[in-house]
Amino acid sequence: MSVRLVSAPINIVFSKVDADKEAYLREYQYLSESEDDSINQWLKLARAKGETNDTDPVLLNLIVELHKKIDALERFLKNEEPKKLSLMYEIPIESIGFEHFKLSQDILEEGAEYYGRVEMPVRPRRDVCIFFTAIDKSLAKITKIHERENREWAAYLTARERVLIREARESKE
Repeated sequence: MSVRLVSAPINIVFSKVDADKEAYLREYQYLSESEDDSINQWLKLARAKGETNDTDPVLLNLIVELHKKIDALERFLKNEEPKKLSLMYEIPIESIGFEHFKLSQDILEEGAEYYGRVEMPVRPRRDVCIFFTAIDKSLAKITKIHERENREWAAYLTARERVLIREARESKE
């Protein structure tokens, strides 16, 4: 099996999916829906109604991001951060592809299903929740990921490819 992967300096926290798959599914849904907060819902509705047509998009995005930061600060001060499940392993990811990734250590059980959170180095920093199946001891195939998070994953992969191409060109010069 040939899988194209690109080196990526990110980490994953994960556990094997056993009897408690429901808890993992609840967290998967909860964490992905927490991104659809009130300001995002308002913005989507305003855009759908055409109320943002005369607004500077950069300024609008800046105000929305500031609002999100204030909401995050408020949640932190009130100790309302989302409770995350405790997962067994925390390991660096060596490389990623559009549907696959390779861990830096051989600890997966071939054919087993896992649930994990990947902290994506995008703005704002957030966890991408995924379900994946081990192809071998270190290679995994993503089996479940939300659509928006899949776009972020693909965008990060593309950005990493660009960085590596740029580094290769610079090393030849």
